[in-house]
Amino acid sequence: MGGLPLQDASSTLALLGSQPNQGLEVTKSGTESKPKKKICCACPETKKLRDECIVEHGEEACAKWIEAHRKCLRAEGFNV
Repeated sequence: MGGLPLQDASSTLALLGSQPNQGLEVTKSGTESKPKKKICCACPETKKLRDECIVEHGEEACAKWIEAHRKCLRAEGFNV
């Protein structure tokens, strides 16, 4: 099979934030304007920070992390 080896998947995910438009492609090929990843797999770093903040402090106190995650998703091609 032509996919990435399982042992290298974590290192590939770690590089997602530092190398835009590279990483795992999980969507079917279609128009080029669509994001190449599912929204749940995009921006794992900002997603983790956002989620941890909301659990510990509540949504109202985490506006900067929520907006940072939205900005990252927009950069990945999602309309949020």
